[in-house]
Amino acid sequence: QVQLVESGGGLVQPGGSLRLSCAASGFTFSNYWMYWSRQAPGKGLEWVSQINTDDSITRYIDSVRGRFTVSRDNAKNTLYLQMNSLKSEDTAVYYCVQDRHENWGQGTQVTVSS
Repeated sequence: QVQLVESGGGLVQPGGSLRLSCAASGFTFSNYWMYWSRQAPGKGLEWVSQINTDDSITRYIDSVRGRFTVSRDNAKNTLYLQMNSLKSEDTAVYYCVQDRHENWGQGTQVTVSS
């Protein structure tokens, strides 16, 4: 079974940083593009970032570009999202997703507040 397990969320002050991880299993992780999406309180799902199979292509929504960095370690079957200069608007549940098959993890809560 495909499993995606996000971790690393928590409470952080504005301007702070967090590093999210997504542990993948049940499929050949290195063969798939992956992406991160988030859902803020009272809002719909929002695509955040995408990465290709070998970390040579990354894409970001405008609001996070320059602050967030997506990466992956195929040897560890793990996807990452380094989040810097966090803002209150980044508060959301963050999900990692297997592209094409649209398998999702359970999400990890990120709360940015003073």
